Amino acid sequence: MNVLHISDLHFGPRHWEGNDKVLIKKINSFDTDIVINTGDNTTDGLKDEYIEAKRFLKAIKCKHVISIIGNHDKRNMRSHELFRKYIYNPEIIYIPEMEKTKKQHLFLDRKITKIRDNFTDINFIKSISINKQIVLIISIDSNELYRDEGYVEKEVLNAVSKKIKQIEYDLPLLLIHHSLLGTDECPLKNSSSIIDFVHEHKIENVFCGHTHELELMRTTDLYNGNSFTQFMCGSLSSINHINDDNMFLYYENLGSENMHLSLVRIFLKEGLVTFKEEKIF
Repeated sequence: MNVLHISDLHFGPRHWEGNDKVLIKKINSFDTDIVINTGDNTTDGLKDEYIEAKRFLKAIKCKHVISIIGNHDKRNMRSHELFRKYIYNPEIIYIPEMEKTKKQHLFLDRKITKIRDNFTDINFIKSISINKQIVLIISIDSNELYRDEGYVEKEVLNAVSKKIKQIEYDLPLLLIHHSLLGTDECPLKNSSSIIDFVHEHKIENVFCGHTHELELMRTTDLYNGNSFTQFMCGSLSSINHINDDNMFLYYENLGSENMHLSLVRIFLKEGLVTFKEEKIF
């Protein structure tokens, strides 16, 4: 199974100044079974930004393009509706409104907002068959409305766990916007809960974005023997930000002992887009 990983497109004021058609052509040149997009499709969660992000993602020639929501996508109270309308519309895993929760703005007041769906989280699971192998894509929404820091509601994790236990699969992959292992300036505040979730479901591969930097980390629980690898992808929009990594990742034979990981960096100079590919392993 071959996977291409993009993140942090940031359509809007922060989107890069290069030629999108050239970038799409490069992405489409890879033999890809699944494209995963780990959030921040927009800059401010505005409708016109969502429409532009949709245009870009629709140009990717892959049967399975899986996108999740990011903290920048959740900057207005209609963000969850706009995301599902323009970016990706999965079957959402809900929890009852009467559950006692700690996540801010997890439920909106319908009397005030007049929004049809007042549950703001976009958590889902999706089974995909690739070469007779069932890949289970698990998406956990780590974003709080109007905030850059991450938080995952435990009641949501419990609901997702129940769904996972009802499904037969070969390879689970977790998609989440915030890092489980990083300590950046806008971190995931209760990452230990997610790490417990990863260990419970024997998830070996976690994909994230958020920081605009490349980070590849493997962690092992020395007592219980659980281990997982976190792949943090840089940004497709960071060509205007000198300290960020403008790039995407390509995983060849993911889930096998013969896996190879390639980093594709993107450069813009005098209006010309160039690429530099590096095999990490």
